[in-house]
Amino acid sequence: MTDARHDTAPLAFLKGHGTENDFVIVPDPDGLLDLSPADVTRLCDRRAGIGGDGLLRVVRSACHPEAAALADRAEWFMDYRNSDGSIAEMCGNGVRVFARYLQRTGLTDAGDLSVATRAGVRDVHIAKDADDGTPGDITVRMGRATLPEGVVTVTVGDRSWPALHVDMGNPHAVAFVDTLDHAGDLLRAPAVAPADAYPAGTNVEFVVDRGPRHVALRVHERGSGETRSCGTGACAVMVAAARRDGADPAVTGRPVTYTVDVPGGRLVITETADGQIEMTGPAVIVAEGVIDPAWRGGPSADPGA
Repeated sequence: MTDARHDTAPLAFLKGHGTENDFVIVPDPDGLLDLSPADVTRLCDRRAGIGGDGLLRVVRSACHPEAAALADRAEWFMDYRNSDGSIAEMCGNGVRVFARYLQRTGLTDAGDLSVATRAGVRDVHIAKDADDGTPGDITVRMGRATLPEGVVTVTVGDRSWPALHVDMGNPHAVAFVDTLDHAGDLLRAPAVAPADAYPAGTNVEFVVDRGPRHVALRVHERGSGETRSCGTGACAVMVAAARRDGADPAVTGRPVTYTVDVPGGRLVITETADGQIEMTGPAVIVAEGVIDPAWRGGPSADPGA
């Protein structure tokens, strides 16, 4: 898009969400578009653009230099960008929406497929539609969580909490709090210490208990601010809650499942005996259309105006 601002061809897009974590979807199967950070920011702008927490560019793995080595395992690469234009390794809700797009356009059917991401290949299962036509939930094998050593502290205002550092292919700091109101307005990233624990920044989750193996969260996503849902964050929260509760499938040999409520809905997260994390939830395509060539060629919004 950067080098094609004067192109008169409309740019196709779709809009989708997974538990209200929403995305602009840009089909680019042959990898011909050059989307700059400014382009992504304009498209994700909720007032002057399409609006979204991030952008999903749909590219054949063989056509993208970061995914070509994965083409024999996954035909499609999810080139994910945060709403501020920055590149992210992975987005769990985004993978479900990405898979729904492939199903909607006939590029895959209900059943199993694999999606390449910057955090590696993710295996996906699309459940069949219900008898009433309700789209089936989508399950993503999110890989294994790692728990880097070291004590992490999250601070909002004059309150601080110990947090668990959980890596799901992208970084998370998970803090258990008495009430989700303690997270504040999340307009700015919460302070996390020590800074060198997250050299590229981190996602921060605030968690409360709702019942046995049932928790709720609010999240500040790195590069996007507070979002209605975060798939990798829900997985990180599940792992943190399970370890707090003394549940570790690698030790017991039994899977453990938690229900995780997010502001935009509900996800079900399971950690299997081999350490794989599986996330199940909905994914919806809500609109599709084309972006006006005149808008594409117009000046970028001045963030300081």
